[in-house]
Amino acid sequence: MKIVYIASGAANMYCGSCMHDNALAAGMKAAGEDVNLFPLYTPMRLDEENVGEEQIFYGGIKAYLMQKFPRPFFGRDLLLRAAGSQAIVRMLPRFDIGGAVDPAANAELTISMLKGEQGNQRELLQELVSWVKSAYQPDIVHVTNTLLIGVAREFKRSLQVPITCGLHGEDIFLEGMPQPYQAEALAIIRERAADVDRFLAISGYYGEMFSKWVGLDPSKIDVVYPGIALDDYRNLSPDTSAARPLTIGFFARLVPEKGLHLLVDAFIRLHRSGEFPNVRLLAGGYVSRAYKTYVDGIRKTIADNQLEDRVKLVGTLERADKLKFFQQIDVFSVPAPYREPKGISILEALAAGVPVVQPDHGAYPEWVNATQGGLLHRPHDSADLAEKLAVLLRDAELRQRMGRQGRAGVFEKFSSEKMASATVDVLRRLTQRSTAV
Repeated sequence: MKIVYIASGAANMYCGSCMHDNALAAGMKAAGEDVNLFPLYTPMRLDEENVGEEQIFYGGIKAYLMQKFPRPFFGRDLLLRAAGSQAIVRMLPRFDIGGAVDPAANAELTISMLKGEQGNQRELLQELVSWVKSAYQPDIVHVTNTLLIGVAREFKRSLQVPITCGLHGEDIFLEGMPQPYQAEALAIIRERAADVDRFLAISGYYGEMFSKWVGLDPSKIDVVYPGIALDDYRNLSPDTSAARPLTIGFFARLVPEKGLHLLVDAFIRLHRSGEFPNVRLLAGGYVSRAYKTYVDGIRKTIADNQLEDRVKLVGTLERADKLKFFQQIDVFSVPAPYREPKGISILEALAAGVPVVQPDHGAYPEWVNATQGGLLHRPHDSADLAEKLAVLLRDAELRQRMGRQGRAGVFEKFSSEKMASATVDVLRRLTQRSTAV
């Protein structure tokens, strides 16, 4: 089966959606499928082998300029040619462009992209579709999420193949769009859902929530759990050195919706209790200039409580360092106030044999119940989070048991191979139905 996979890059930021897309494409390739992964806007930054195509379509700068300057003027063509240069596009991961994913600042661009062949970037869409038609002639096209649903109609018209679309986290961007743009975006997605043959939701929670919010037909949605590449985790063992203090870990982007501020508050409660005099907190993750004020506030809270020697913000970690990070922690938590639909780092921690404490909302109850690898706390409640962390910190046997269960659960249910197999099943049914007509 020849599959074209349309994703989106996140420039210099490690992104859970990018990790998911790359792992899924790699898993389908390993299973023998002919997969071509096309990142739009910018290259993907990944901590594992990149299986995406080198050609970047819809170059981020060019797409933005086409929105800002939709009408011809002297020198516009030259400007757009320069902006669309592959050399320029490939330089983007070297820079902090956190503002490029600001939904308020990019509301008009998002609407235009959703309009596809009717938007200001129609030339970029035609370039992509023509390239795919001439060079690949796929059996099916998969689009990573509904923020890119604008490409579906033109692909279907030109290639006459089934189109599938993922559902895994676009709501946080859509909710950040000011009105009336948000309402218009939801209306366009609802209307263009007719161009999509099946939607693949990353969790049962998200499929139900998003379909109700937008107005999608739930009978067109399949749930395919996320998966991660597990080869590096197979022989990973925790650091059991007696000299190492009990350690809580956090690994996610340092943004409010991931909840590091709640974890720091919970840590302060644990420290003040006196029950865990040597406990420490290690927090890794991408820091954007757009959220400097948020991170500075966390640093101030740490300093005000004289915990600089106990709480360390270790920044972005490459893959080898990330694996070492998981070896050095005893309990893991990303207490996101946002109702997270996937939470890839939760699966990574569990794969490393580290039990988790997660809020009882979003997809987290699905992951914890499926793996039996942790505890759930009341969302937005740092006091309850501290209590649940304490349960695990004071009971080494419980930590080890939940760590073993969580690890086994991830290897059984959340591998990239399992994800790829379930996805291919959905795609193959569509292609077989298409050829039978």
